[in-house]
Amino acid sequence: MTKIESRIGKINSSDEKIFKLLSRFDNFNNFIPQDKVKNYVATEDTCNFSIDGVGDFGMKIIERQPFSVIKIENNEKVPFDFNFWIQLKKVSENDTRVKLTIKAELNPMLKMVANKPLTNFVNTLVDKLEEMQI
Repeated sequence: MTKIESRIGKINSSDEKIFKLLSRFDNFNNFIPQDKVKNYVATEDTCNFSIDGVGDFGMKIIERQPFSVIKIENNEKVPFDFNFWIQLKKVSENDTRVKLTIKAELNPMLKMVANKPLTNFVNTLVDKLEEMQI
């Protein structure tokens, strides 16, 4: 099992506002890294896209714990199993911390190829979230 964790980001907004934004894939288009993610298509619960250097991905939201956790897993388009967790922690009214974690079943070859792009992907998502006015 490969575990990839983002740095902990600080978002100047309430945990409730951030959760409402992140618990719907059709809101993600505003902050996904356009230079790395291509062909993004989403509904509230599912999305499909490509990451340069990694390949095609599809995800579905499988659990929402209001204002704290969003659990996501791969769909059938992905050649390996993974879980993607978005964790939110309220520090104060307009100070929420965010951490992204991917756990993936990668064979050694795929791990070599995918580890760096996936790490860059989660950290870039945190950067984008910190920049947004939510």
